[in-house]
Amino acid sequence: MKRRTPLIIALAAGTAAAGAMVAVTGPATAAPQDPAAAASLAATKADALVAGRPAILHAGANETFLRKKVIQSSGLNYVPYERTYNGLPVRGGDFVVVTDAAGQTKATSVAQSSPIGELSTAATITSTAAATTARAQLKTVKDVEGTNLVVLAEEGRAAALAWETTVTGTGPEGASRLTVAVDAATGQVLRTTEHVTEAAGTGTGWINGAVSIDTTQSGSTYLLQDPSHTTIRCQNSSGNATFSGPDNVWGNGSGTDRETGCVDAFYVAQKQYAMLSSWLGRNGQNGSGGAWPIRVGLNDQNAYYDGTQVQIGKNTAGQWIASADVVGHELGHGIDDTTPGGISRSGTQEFVADTIGAATEWFINNPNDAPDYQVGEEVNLVGSGPIRYMYNPSLAGDSNCYSSSTPGSEVHAAAGPGNHWFYLMAEGTNPTNGQPASTRCSGSGAITGLGIQNAMKIMYNAMLMKTSSSSYLKYRTWTLTAAKNLFPNSCTEFNTVKTAWDSVNVPAQTADPTCTGGGTTPPPTTTPPPTPTGCTATNGTDVSIPDAGSAVNSNITISGCNRAASATSTIAVNIVHTYRGDLRVDLVAPDGTVYNLKATSTSDSADNINTTYTKNLSSEAAQGAWKLRVQDVYSQDTGYINSWTLTV
Repeated sequence: MKRRTPLIIALAAGTAAAGAMVAVTGPATAAPQDPAAAASLAATKADALVAGRPAILHAGANETFLRKKVIQSSGLNYVPYERTYNGLPVRGGDFVVVTDAAGQTKATSVAQSSPIGELSTAATITSTAAATTARAQLKTVKDVEGTNLVVLAEEGRAAALAWETTVTGTGPEGASRLTVAVDAATGQVLRTTEHVTEAAGTGTGWINGAVSIDTTQSGSTYLLQDPSHTTIRCQNSSGNATFSGPDNVWGNGSGTDRETGCVDAFYVAQKQYAMLSSWLGRNGQNGSGGAWPIRVGLNDQNAYYDGTQVQIGKNTAGQWIASADVVGHELGHGIDDTTPGGISRSGTQEFVADTIGAATEWFINNPNDAPDYQVGEEVNLVGSGPIRYMYNPSLAGDSNCYSSSTPGSEVHAAAGPGNHWFYLMAEGTNPTNGQPASTRCSGSGAITGLGIQNAMKIMYNAMLMKTSSSSYLKYRTWTLTAAKNLFPNSCTEFNTVKTAWDSVNVPAQTADPTCTGGGTTPPPTTTPPPTPTGCTATNGTDVSIPDAGSAVNSNITISGCNRAASATSTIAVNIVHTYRGDLRVDLVAPDGTVYNLKATSTSDSADNINTTYTKNLSSEAAQGAWKLRVQDVYSQDTGYINSWTLTV
């Protein structure tokens, strides 16, 4: 039987549980009972489909396919593939097969639009000459990561043999990690890909205030490093040393203090990890249980992710800009980078990261940084308030509406239409939860939002269909496909996604699916049917569970849901604990009725509880104060309630 000293340090003194109200509608697709078996079945079925080389793959005789790790979300399986041509990687040859729990193909997404054909793999230009050309693309070069021969098969362009080199240093806009593709026959630069994606114990942060963070103890020293996911750590950018100390008390509340900036950033990273698990079923920012080091101390009015790290700079007052939406945004670039197809392209990368930053802020629901749809409102980067406004991008000088010039615009300005679309999908035109009204670029009538949790779920599942040829037009198709797959018994969600895209002038595509099973898809000017709100809520505030002690509660108040609770109500529970058999978990209804979710067990020695329970709560009124009650009945192992979501 496993018994060991835990490394998780619960730092909150008297953590108060507070409900984070998030309105969502529609039942989520149930996850398969055996995820490993479902993933194996999906891989087998997808391999069989690919082996048949359907025309949509544009496959030639010289090509082979490498299946990557199956990604699961909301009962769906996303099976990504990469392509080789005579053994060389094909950049732009990637695709994704989507299956349901039974292995049935639901959709495919392919980057290539035409076959590669016959292509010589003999280079005329040497790798040394190509690397020299790559180095010349930067002002200063710190390192050359290597040069490899690839086939470049971008959508709409003839395939070409190319040398691909990644160089790090500084470019015209500052720090740079640039991948350069040089034509192996002519020496011309075919494409450049910038990986630096920038956004213009107890701990006391400048922004988040007194917070609880989980640190690592090493002897008599504590580290700002997650004990379970050691790649989540916060460091001083001068020397990249992880912040450490003898007392497990961090920060002084000063915005100009680097350790304080790390408290804010580290807290956000851990909360985002919980959001990804609770809302999306994703295993960490990188999809494999971890993330990247966060480094505070960049001497610039900026923050960025470059594929290896997140750097946090300062505002014009010298305060470190580690707010939930900024840190969530930069880690969001990493999430984008580690979903199929890599970093989003054609003007979409910043709005994609903004949606993840907003979802992170809403999940955290910290009263010191109340959730909203502004970007960087707390950091006041250059002294003029928020960096972007998702509900009305024109307030920051960006366009609310899509046009043919959007993909070629500066990447942050190009985020405007995508941010506007996401807001309309999540909150609608006239929210009732205190968020501002938002107007349509075209069409008429009100839009009723789906709530940010459902909006983020649709966005994330679209990202799992992403290929290296991503664009606004493809995101329209992917999000519509995601909505249809996630909510197979309803067209409400599909129609809302569609109307939101129509409202920001992103045109319909021939690849767009239709939805008729749960209603008729309305024309662009038709208001989607009203949807109920307020029947789901999440509490993401940590509550420490005393070892062999009394029960603790985490509270959620459901309001705006004037009906009986569902017979298939769900309780998604995320508890961090080093011996889960010690725990009894109950749901307490507003009238005091107790519903047992999990009993104790002396033989269940595994870590953590990350499970969704289904209960018949139809005898209860949905509205009122609900409690998740947890008690540790045995000694030696400890933990805390990380988050839970109640859908009644």
